[in-house]
Amino acid sequence: FHEGRVVDFDAKTGKDVLASIIDTDDGAHYLGEAALVPVDSPISEMGLLFYNTLFDENAACHLALGKGFNECIKGGYEMTKEELYKHGVNDSFTHVDFMIGTKDLDIEAVTQDGKTVQIFKNGQFVI
Repeated sequence: FHEGRVVDFDAKTGKDVLASIIDTDDGAHYLGEAALVPVDSPISEMGLLFYNTLFDENAACHLALGKGFNECIKGGYEMTKEELYKHGVNDSFTHVDFMIGTKDLDIEAVTQDGKTVQIFKNGQFVI
């Protein structure tokens, strides 16, 4: 990523599929979702793979390339695409999730004043 845009990518398998996703439109070059899901979520605890993203995405942290969700912004349903974009909501014809959560996932954030805050440790929220 450079300034939030996918500028380079690779894959051991399926690189052509990933390229087709990213090449859908300009918005597909940006994240539309970043979701933090603890490793012990109810879906994860079931130990099942549903082969349905709407279920499976609730088993692990994930990122999505493409469209963001207007319902995540207060008043988002009433906003135009331009207003949503100003609030950081990406627009695209696609939205593809990539699961990245693991039992050893650690996530730190950097606050506006430069402090580092641990958010996730070993796949669990710590704040």
